[in-house]
Amino acid sequence: MRKFWEPFSPVGSLWYTTRLWRWPPPAVGADEGGSDVSRRQLALVVAILLIASTLSAFIAYRVGLRHPTGPAAALAPGSESKAEDCVSFSDAGARVGTAGCVRGRILRVFTSRAGNTFLDFCPDYRRCPFTSVIFAADRGKFGDLNALGGQQVEIRGPLTTYEGRAEIIIHDPQQIRVLP
Repeated sequence: MRKFWEPFSPVGSLWYTTRLWRWPPPAVGADEGGSDVSRRQLALVVAILLIASTLSAFIAYRVGLRHPTGPAAALAPGSESKAEDCVSFSDAGARVGTAGCVRGRILRVFTSRAGNTFLDFCPDYRRCPFTSVIFAADRGKFGDLNALGGQQVEIRGPLTTYEGRAEIIIHDPQQIRVLP
C-alpha cells in the first residue's frame, strides 16, 4: 500500500530508485539517445553570465563617477557659468536639457501643504515660462526662503521641463545666488 507522502506512480517506488525518469522529462517524440545539457555545463553558462553582468555594472558605475550628472554636475568646480552665461527666466525654455543658469527677480515664495517650496518669477505662476522648486526633502538645507521674495537671483542647475515650462529643481543652497 502506498503511503500518503509518496506520489502516485504506476511503477511504484521502482520509478524513483531506477534511472527510468529524467528531469526535465524528454519532449514527446524525442530521441532517448540525444544529447542533453549537463548540470555542469548549465552552471558554467550561469556563472559566465553572472560574471559578465557584474563586470558591466562595475564599469558603468566607474564611468558614471567620472561623468557626473544632475545638480552635482552643474555645481562641479570649473563648470560655474559667468554672469553673461545666465539667461533671463523668460528665455530659459531655449536651454532645456542642459545645465545652465537662469536670472530673474523672485516675486513670490510659496510653500505647498506637502512642504515643497516654489520660487515664482511671474505674478501668475500658471502663465510663467519658468519655475523652480525646492522639494520638502531638501527644505531643511535652506534658511529662511521667504527672504528671497523681491530679490534678483541666479539659479543654477539642470533645466528640465515640467507641465510644458522650463524648471530647475533646487537641491542645494549653492544653486541660488542673490545678486546685489
